[in-house]
Amino acid sequence: MPEAEPPLHALRGDDSHAATLKRLEKASGELAAAAIARMDEQLPWYRAMPPEHRSWIGLVAQAGIAAFTEWFRHPETPQAISTDVFGTAPRELTRAVTLRQTVEMVRTTIEVMETAIDGVAAPGDEGVLREALLVYAREIAFATAQVYAQAAEARGAWDARLESLVVNAVLSGEADEGALSRAAALGWSSPEHVCVVLGTAPEGDSELTVEAIRRAARHAKLQVLTGVLGDRLVVITGGSADPLKAAKSLIGPFARGPVVAGPVVGDLLAATRSAQAATAGLKACAAWQDAPRPVLADDLLPERAIAGDPAAREQLVEEIYRPLEEAGSALLETLSVYLEQASSLEGAARMLFVHPNTVRYRLRRVTDVTGWSPSDVRSAFTLRIALILGRLAEAEPSS
Repeated sequence: MPEAEPPLHALRGDDSHAATLKRLEKASGELAAAAIARMDEQLPWYRAMPPEHRSWIGLVAQAGIAAFTEWFRHPETPQAISTDVFGTAPRELTRAVTLRQTVEMVRTTIEVMETAIDGVAAPGDEGVLREALLVYAREIAFATAQVYAQAAEARGAWDARLESLVVNAVLSGEADEGALSRAAALGWSSPEHVCVVLGTAPEGDSELTVEAIRRAARHAKLQVLTGVLGDRLVVITGGSADPLKAAKSLIGPFARGPVVAGPVVGDLLAATRSAQAATAGLKACAAWQDAPRPVLADDLLPERAIAGDPAAREQLVEEIYRPLEEAGSALLETLSVYLEQASSLEGAARMLFVHPNTVRYRLRRVTDVTGWSPSDVRSAFTLRIALILGRLAEAEPSS
C-alpha cells in the first residue's frame, strides 16, 4: 500500500507554519480590501451593480479568504468550502451574478492573494503557501460549480412547476391574470399569435420530452409553454400565425397517433379556446381515419359536431349556414340539391329547372361565401353537416 501524502504543515517546521498562519490572519482584512479594489478597477459589471450586491460580493470575498486561512490551519480536515464561502450570500445572488462573473470574482481574489504570498509567508515558507493556495483555488472552483448547479437545479424544478400550472390552467379553461404573471416569469413575452397543439406523449422520461419540444421550438423560433399531462403532450405555441406550420415544426417529440392544432388566438388568456378546440379534435379524430398528421381542429369540425362538441356545431352554423342564408335562398337550395344528387351538376340542374352553368356559378358562390368547395369530397361532407345543423337550429322554437 502506498503511503498517504503528508499534510502541508508537515513539509515545513511548525514554527514556520504558525508564523505564516499568524501573518495570514493579520493580513486577511487587507487582502479582502485589495480584492474588492481590484474588482472595482478591472470588472465593469461589478462597478455597475447596486450597492447591496457589491456589499454581498465583498462579504463573499472576505469569507473566501477567511475560509482559506482556516483551511491552511487544518489542511488535512475536510472543509465544506461552499458553505463557508457562499453561505454568507443570499440565494438571490446566484440570479444577480452569473457563473462567469463569479469565476472572474474568484480569479481576481486568488490573484490578489498570490501577489501577497511573499509578504505574508514566513521566510522559507513561500512555496508551501503558494502550493496551498493552488490546491484551495481548485477546491473553490469545484465549490462554485456546485453552488450554481444546485441553484440551476432548484430553479429548473420551480420553473417546471410554474409551467405545469400555466399549461393546466389553459387546458382546463381557468387561465387568469395569475397564469399570465407565471408565464411572464418563465420568459413568455405575450406574442400576438398563440395556439395549442395536442397529441399523445411518448413513454419514458417526460422531462426529456419537454426538452425536445423546447429544442424544436428554438429551431423554429417559436415561444412555447409545454408539459405532459397524463398521456397527453400539450404545447402552447406563440409567434406563428400558421398553426399547421407551428405544429409541423414541433411534431417530432410526439408519440404515434393524431396531433391536433387548435385555432390561432390573440393571447394566452384566449388560448383556452384553442385548447378546447384541440381537445375536442383529438377526441373526434378517430372518426376521420385518413386525417393528416398534424391536423387542424377546424378541419375536424364535422366530426367534432357529431361527437357532441357545441362549439363546433355553433361554428358550422355561424360560419357556413348563416352566410349562405344571408346570401339568398338560391344558394342554400342549390347546395342542398347538389349534395343530395350525388354531386351531379346535371342532376341538380334538372331538379332546379335551371342550366348546369347556373348551378356551376352558384356553387362557386358557395365557395366564395363559405370557403368550402362543394366539389371536394371532404368539403362537401362539412357543408352537408352544416346544412343539417342549420336546419335543426331553424326548427328550434325561439326562447
